[in-house]
Amino acid sequence: MGEVSHDKIKDCCSPTRINIEKQQQQQPTMDMQQQPTMDMQCMEIPMGMEVHKVVPPPYRSTFRKLLARLKETFFPDDPLYQFKGQPPKKKWILGAQYVFPILEWGPNYSFKLLKSDIISGVTIASLAIPQGISYAKLANLPPIVGLYSSFVPPLLYAVLGSSKDLAVGPVSIASLIMGSMLMQEVSPSKDPSLYLQLAFTSTFLSGILQASLGLLRLGFIIDFISKATLLGFMAGAAVIVSLQQLKSLLGIEHFTKKMAIVPVLSSVFHERKEWSWQTILMGVCFLVLLLIARHVSLKKPKLFWVSAGAPLVSVILSTVIVFAFKADRHGISVIGELQKGLNPPSWNMLVFHGSHLALAIKTGIVTGIIALTEGIAVGRTFANIREYRVDGNKEMIAIGIMNVVGSTTSCYITTGSFSRSAVNHNAGAKTAVSNIVMSVTVMVTLLFLMPLFHYTPNVILGAIIVTAVVGLIDVPAAYHIWKIDKYDFLVLICAFLGVIFISVQHGLAIAVGISVFKVLLQVTRPRTVVLGNIPGTDVFRDLHQYKESAVSVPGFLIILIEASINFANTTYLNERISRWIEEEDDGNKVSNIRFVVIDMSAVSTIDTTGITLFADIRKSIRKKGIKLVLVNPLAEVMDKLQKVNNGGEEFMLYLSVGEAVASLSMGMKNNHASSNSNTYDEEMQTVANGAP
Repeated sequence: MGEVSHDKIKDCCSPTRINIEKQQQQQPTMDMQQQPTMDMQCMEIPMGMEVHKVVPPPYRSTFRKLLARLKETFFPDDPLYQFKGQPPKKKWILGAQYVFPILEWGPNYSFKLLKSDIISGVTIASLAIPQGISYAKLANLPPIVGLYSSFVPPLLYAVLGSSKDLAVGPVSIASLIMGSMLMQEVSPSKDPSLYLQLAFTSTFLSGILQASLGLLRLGFIIDFISKATLLGFMAGAAVIVSLQQLKSLLGIEHFTKKMAIVPVLSSVFHERKEWSWQTILMGVCFLVLLLIARHVSLKKPKLFWVSAGAPLVSVILSTVIVFAFKADRHGISVIGELQKGLNPPSWNMLVFHGSHLALAIKTGIVTGIIALTEGIAVGRTFANIREYRVDGNKEMIAIGIMNVVGSTTSCYITTGSFSRSAVNHNAGAKTAVSNIVMSVTVMVTLLFLMPLFHYTPNVILGAIIVTAVVGLIDVPAAYHIWKIDKYDFLVLICAFLGVIFISVQHGLAIAVGISVFKVLLQVTRPRTVVLGNIPGTDVFRDLHQYKESAVSVPGFLIILIEASINFANTTYLNERISRWIEEEDDGNKVSNIRFVVIDMSAVSTIDTTGITLFADIRKSIRKKGIKLVLVNPLAEVMDKLQKVNNGGEEFMLYLSVGEAVASLSMGMKNNHASSNSNTYDEEMQTVANGAP
């Protein structure tokens, strides 16, 4: 806000006038010469008191202000800072490293790091293969598509991503959303070709959206999905996903396509005749095995390999059992034949016309935002643990390109998986090479091992999904939110109930809507408090919070506004301040208040309506003999106050509440003493004139 200057009063016999410093006399442009000056009203200052001048901010043209605002909005991390002062060759190198992070750590890669990455890569591959097949089934896609999606995207992320721990591939929530949204209009069983086309098209559109958000530096948009919203949404989705797996765990063939809890449970009990005891027995046994393995790894993180390897071991054991006992002939359904070979191209399956284009766009937007939010949240979680930085915009671009390219190579929506990333981290991954190792392992599986999955029972895929999504229900985190903020907990509950009782997308929309309403409520109803003085100090605090130590100052109403002032909240602020004045007057015709002091230390921005607010308040309270005082206006506020006061009445400005109260109190005392002196002189003159 510029340098703070001050004057000390040395003459105790006469008051001193303190004025704000004038604008610099010699300005280089006509705009500078037209800048108004703002003088502080005359104040009575006691001897020895220090009063600081409220200095206006340095002049900046409108263009420079706009540039500064754009920079803070879109480039808060200042990505070009590293290029300053560098020779051209170094700038090219830094630019290449910024676009391809692998070039930054690749030259220093060692064999020791490779050993750790190979171990972690093979470990997460053992989890990615069964999960990939399972999540593809969750999205109502052919199982092979899940393996395709675990091959190409990890290779791209290893080159473009900035996280050392993130393991990418299909995830349960995005798979569920895609499956539930596409199935509303297209049946995956009656028209599988169209369904697959829409899945790839929506993945392509998701990637375009994700990469665009990163390139345009619009990542703050995903911040509207708060932690409470995400927790409630994921918990609700986990419940729905688990209930959907009852189809596989019970051996039901005719199952509802709806995702709400009521129709799912109705379908389960309505189709009791289709329940298969063989399927139930196998499902319960392997589900218990997987849950025990997960519990062991949670209790002892060093045994991470137990939960990481359990899904693949379960797939192998169940496949052997089905093959050995011909269980597929006794009511246990199997995956069937899977095509060998690497990802076939699918750019010819992308459709950008027809009656279902709107569905693909809607699905792409919703799945893209959810996948992006989950991926960045997982990456930042492990980056904080290992104390390195993940660039959110780079992650958006990497995940976006990953999905754009993936959609042309028979992959559906992918992002960072929390379960696989946790295994990757615990297995000792050092760099993104672990994703490359995982991808190579999946490639070997696609080329040579696909016939082995022919007899893999669908029930084991359901058990794997249930085990994976159970971890999304974070009860301790929900309880923590309940203790801290009841409104956030309400958002969490709305998201949870909306997902399980209505639908996945509607539950998310309800939760986001409530979160946005909370933000709007905070904007339109900013927190305002009345301040009192801590006796013996010049410190002023909230009278309600410090009711035992702070006391109100006679003749003053001191108000702190803790938010920016704009057109959305000026009416509320005007009414709130007027009500406080009426409460202080308590119905008296003559007001007890002499000054309304507004502390603007927390008002970072103000618009035209906000400036008008102060003029209206000053005009309305002047009728009651009250003056308006503004304290510590920040740079932007001060700049606009100067402009609105050009040629008009200036506001009374002080640098701190303490200085305002002390100097104005002394002025009130001096005025009172002067009034008493004048009354005494008049009485003596009357006596001298012989009046009775």
